Amino acid sequence: MAIDRVLLAEPRGFCAGVEMAIKALAWMVRAFDPPVYCYHEIVHNQIVVDAFRSQGVHFVDDIDQVPAGRPIMLSAHGSAPEVVASARQRGSFVVDSVCPLVTKVHHEVKVRAAKGYRIIYVGHEGHEEAVGTMAVAPDAIDRVESVDEVDALPQHDGAVALLAQTTLSHRDWEGVAVRVKERFPDVWTPGRSDLCFATTNRQSSLLAMAERCDAIVVIGSANSSNTTALARLATDAGCQHVVRVNTADELTDDLRGVVGVTAGASAPEQLVREVLERLAPTSGIELVRVTEEDEYFPPPRNIRELQTAIESASTVLLGGGVLSSPKMDDRSLSASAVLASLDEATQ
Repeated sequence: MAIDRVLLAEPRGFCAGVEMAIKALAWMVRAFDPPVYCYHEIVHNQIVVDAFRSQGVHFVDDIDQVPAGRPIMLSAHGSAPEVVASARQRGSFVVDSVCPLVTKVHHEVKVRAAKGYRIIYVGHEGHEEAVGTMAVAPDAIDRVESVDEVDALPQHDGAVALLAQTTLSHRDWEGVAVRVKERFPDVWTPGRSDLCFATTNRQSSLLAMAERCDAIVVIGSANSSNTTALARLATDAGCQHVVRVNTADELTDDLRGVVGVTAGASAPEQLVREVLERLAPTSGIELVRVTEEDEYFPPPRNIRELQTAIESASTVLLGGGVLSSPKMDDRSLSASAVLASLDEATQ
């Protein structure tokens, strides 16, 4: 490789929902004897999943695979209502780490379906978020992801609502949404877009640097919707050489000139550092920042309760005063640091 300069996108990597989910599962790993079970991959990144597997986490695609009485985590992508109910009946301690933005869409589906709306949901077939969302009101919802599929929908004379998978790119959403509004002019849409702010920010930072790049490297797993959307967007923006990698070892040797680097919302920052080291640009790294991203999602309620219980017990055992003991600042602890500590624990 002969890399002149790297343009590094900002924001990139972990979003607030991924940060919350990873830290919550790490708390479960440390609080319970293995195995801890997680319904679906906690996030769509193989490095993250493997790190938790090394700590005794078992990832399952069916709640019935979880032995009764074991702790269960539900993934950040959101789960069907019947899955949540089954987990609570089976698990000794159940944490739903669903991203709050996905919860918002689930709420919109539930409310609109109860009011008699026919819901058109733009989402990828088989994606865990889409499967969980559609299960909220299966008899009232149609999933589409292309203009042709919108055209194939039956005519509906009643109220229609338009909702979306949070990790879609604007290009995935825009043409389909326009066609839905043409077919159903009175369609209801939420006041605030369903598209995730983190997904939008990462796409904006990529577009801000794309025209200056001879190649673009997108870091993230193939089953990550927002990662593959970034790679498609780079190609659509005119970049002739786009490479998606899980790790630095997958970088191709034919990269030249100015290379843009970004990472999907479930890709650890450690992977970004390793890619930059491998690229080793002779003229350095330039940060391309489009916005400051400081959103924070607190841990799920029962994780907060678990944290408080462990902190109080530790303080008492060490002879301290419960009222005067310092409280953990979850916001100051990054998920990347948590993952690094998991790696250290296995060494």
